[in-house]
Amino acid sequence: MRAVLIDALEKKYEAEIAASDATIKLFLEHPVGVSEHPNILKELNRELTKIAHAEEKLNVLKDYEVPTKE
Repeated sequence: MRAVLIDALEKKYEAEIAASDATIKLFLEHPVGVSEHPNILKELNRELTKIAHAEEKLNVLKDYEVPTKE
């Protein structure tokens, strides 16, 4: 059960990273959609913060991984 929960959290954090990465790329590569966001730097910073937090959580989660049996 522990491995299932850890796997679910890993996937959750990876999905958060992927979603924020896609948003950042959209802002940077398709400036047409940026006009809806007058403070683009604030939006980019918000997405980068989401990535940083998710990456940090992934790193912390490694401490709780189930050891593999050899």
